[in-house]
Parts: sequence; C-alpha cells; structure tokens
Amino acid sequence: MLKSAELLDLQIAIADRIYIQVASWHLYLGDAGLSEKLAIECSAHLQLGASVASRKAIEAIQVPLGGGSTRLPLARLIPPGQIFDLEEILDPYCR
Repeated sequence: MLKSAELLDLQIAIADRIYIQVASWHLYLGDAGLSEKLAIECSAHLQLGASVASRKAIEAIQVPLGGGSTRLPLARLIPPGQIFDLEEILDPYCR
C-alpha cells in the first residue's frame, strides 16, 4: 500500500492524464471525479505489477451513467491506449 503522499501523487498523475471517451469527447478522470477511486484501487494491486494492477482496478470501478440507472466498468469507457498510459504511470510505484 502507498503512503498518503504517494497516493496523492498517483491520483494527480491519473487525473491529468487518463480519460474516458464518449463518442469524440474526452473526459479526464480528475474532472469526472474518478481519479481518487482509481488511484486507491490501483494501489491495492501494485504488488501484482503495473499491467495486472491497472486492469484489475479499471474492471473493479463501476461508473454510474444516466443518473445512476446504468453502471459500467471503467474498463469499458477507457480507450486501449489509455490503459497503456495507466500502466506507465503505475510502473514506478511497483518497484
């Protein structure tokens, strides 16, 4: 598990770099209010390596749509290239 300062650094990195895509719109996770959840979920799996941690985290987080009437895993909303970016962000924390 990360220290609080490291978790905050991870959250900030995710907030500014990772986005969900809906049609041609990009909504960064910081603006969507999802960066903290993703940072916490990723930190719980860092011992498994960046690739596994990122995939487990984005599958675990459910994103409410339409006022909460529908929920989708974050993995369904993030483009594949963004998953690789998330792995790159997580890599230094896995060492």
